[in-house]
Amino acid sequence: MITDETNPSDFKRSEKADYSRIKGWGIDADPENDPAYPMKKRTGEEHEGYTWERPQQQPETVEILKSVERPNLTAAFGTASPPEGVNGAIRKFAFRYSESSYGRWLPLVLADRIGAVEGIIDDLKNGHLPNVFAERGWGAEWKYNRKNFLLKIAAAAAVTAVAVSILSSKKKSDD
Repeated sequence: MITDETNPSDFKRSEKADYSRIKGWGIDADPENDPAYPMKKRTGEEHEGYTWERPQQQPETVEILKSVERPNLTAAFGTASPPEGVNGAIRKFAFRYSESSYGRWLPLVLADRIGAVEGIIDDLKNGHLPNVFAERGWGAEWKYNRKNFLLKIAAAAAVTAVAVSILSSKKKSDD
């Protein structure tokens, strides 16, 4: 298991790095342009490194998806729902891409939607009839946002009607 073990010396740089290519980098470096400068007495000690002892790493007991920017485990991570099923496969695909990429975030949004459907199917397989109305917050929306809720229902019904009519017209033309 790769862990994120750091030492205070890891945060000190012996050579000066050039960050001028990053837009906005060092915008607060000039103390004359820092609104907090007169209030804070800068000694540079905050940059000398950390003096705390790192706590023990959380154990890795299930598959954990890791960012390509940070291939090792972070100090804290979730293990409540490891990737599984179709949504897990989509998540694994998404984690191949950078965090700044649509290739990462769009599949994750899709995986969330598929995960919701998989959850309903799983509930039905286990003999539990989900209360979709309450779980989706439609009761509160009916109570506090009735007009927009009715518009959403009407739009969903219209889209469904169009889809059904297109599909049924294709069947008739095939016959």
